[in-house]
Amino acid sequence: MTHLSSRLALLSGNFITGLSVLAPAGMLTELAAALHVTVRDIGLLVTYGAVVLCLASPLVSWLTARVGRRLLMSGTLAVVAAGHFLSASVDSYVAILGLRLAMLALVAIYTPQAASTMALIAQEKERPAAIAFVFLGWSLAIAVGLPLITMMTSHFGWREAYAAIGLAAAVSAALNFASLPSGLQGHPLSLQSFVDIGRNRTLILILLITLFQMSGQFSITVYMAALVQKVAGGGPAAAGILFTLLGVAGLIGNLAATRIVQFAGVNRTLGFFIMVMMAGGLTFSLGNGVLAVMAAGVFILGLGITAGNTMQQARLVTAAPLLATATVALNTSVLYVGQALGSGAAGILYQHEYYRAIGFVSVVFFALAFAVFTLSRVKSQSVSRSN
Repeated sequence: MTHLSSRLALLSGNFITGLSVLAPAGMLTELAAALHVTVRDIGLLVTYGAVVLCLASPLVSWLTARVGRRLLMSGTLAVVAAGHFLSASVDSYVAILGLRLAMLALVAIYTPQAASTMALIAQEKERPAAIAFVFLGWSLAIAVGLPLITMMTSHFGWREAYAAIGLAAAVSAALNFASLPSGLQGHPLSLQSFVDIGRNRTLILILLITLFQMSGQFSITVYMAALVQKVAGGGPAAAGILFTLLGVAGLIGNLAATRIVQFAGVNRTLGFFIMVMMAGGLTFSLGNGVLAVMAAGVFILGLGITAGNTMQQARLVTAAPLLATATVALNTSVLYVGQALGSGAAGILYQHEYYRAIGFVSVVFFALAFAVFTLSRVKSQSVSRSN
């Protein structure tokens, strides 16, 4: 396999990015107690962070278009390391929030730039598999990172958990600097690219799928640990198990998607995994309060989350290759809007103690994603016939 070290470096960076975005979900109750705020306040670290990520992704991608990929990717991770080390040393919720938002403003570019960087490195026939491999970092963040953060926070403390993320980010930054080719430049990104996307109805529909798909995921995942305690009587260990199930299923689903797409195509593969996520959300909702059934729902949900995101990236690149840099950046931005929307909706329900309604909200979002997916296929087919 060519460029294995670059693939591993970018995978590690996505692992750190995913863990940075999701870490508060693994330390909800402990961090809330230590900072003397509510669980929802800690959940808002994800929500507010997603808003910053959404706004920053296309803007920072545009501003850094001329920066070499090696310096950009390793420098981003160095900022992540510094942000977490500083967070481990402060004592207030406001300071944690401020550091997080400042850090995430730059982190926003890592995932889309990892995909575009891998596309520059890999040969055309290897790109789908290479990009899918890089996205395994997010699955590993859920499968390995979040359970470790959950256990570390409960046994050692939240400061130690933040410091551990900082150390891992520093290692990944060094790996990116050592492994990525020097002189590698991204494709130019102009404001006209975003105008062209806005005029393309098919691309807009594909981006809407990302919005609803991510809203459905984060309706469940951000408050999953707290729900396990509130409605199923589980503790940090049970929450860690569910995060592990989610991430392991994500790995399995992503690997399966790289095989299925070879004979079913991107569209059918994406539609299948949206239905899988909907089934997972429904199982979680109907079994809310019964830990075993909730775990089954989380596992089914996990089978679709990374696969669905990977197929979305591939579909955007296929739909408009010349706009790929801009669409991938916008897709990441919309992804974080979905995180904010889903976690925000779940946070309101959690605050008002409508715990059992949270899962059903995710089902509605997934149903909307499938409806827009169906509409986007009809639109694509009509455009193909007219051409």
